[in-house]
Amino acid sequence: MNISEAARQSGLTSKTIRYYEQIELIKPVRSENGYRDYSDHDLDTLKFLQRARATGFGLDECRQLLELYQNPQRRSQHVKSLVQEKLTQVDAQLKELQAMRDTLATMVSHCAGDEGPVCAIIDELAHGEDLDIEGKEKTQ
Repeated sequence: MNISEAARQSGLTSKTIRYYEQIELIKPVRSENGYRDYSDHDLDTLKFLQRARATGFGLDECRQLLELYQNPQRRSQHVKSLVQEKLTQVDAQLKELQAMRDTLATMVSHCAGDEGPVCAIIDELAHGEDLDIEGKEKTQ
């Protein structure tokens, strides 16, 4: 199948597929006229990569997962270890996002949001002393 069909079936863009080929995540066969020809195996690989990326895995992590996917001698403990590490990273990101959300909510609650020029949000951003990184008021 051609790249347009592979893109349609995998949920990736042609540009992404070309990039994956460039970084050697996928290696489609080239026909005599130089066009890429994607096999069912290539399509399975592209779908795997699409799902892995949608789950938050970076390209290096995808490369590792792809190697495990293609290795019938793999051990599930290796896969689980990679995914556990990603889960730990996501949990840390969620904690940071919750702190960011708390900070934003505090800023919104401090602002009158009226027609006047005084804005507690601008003041807090300008001075940065009223809130700590987790969005709680500092006690001095």
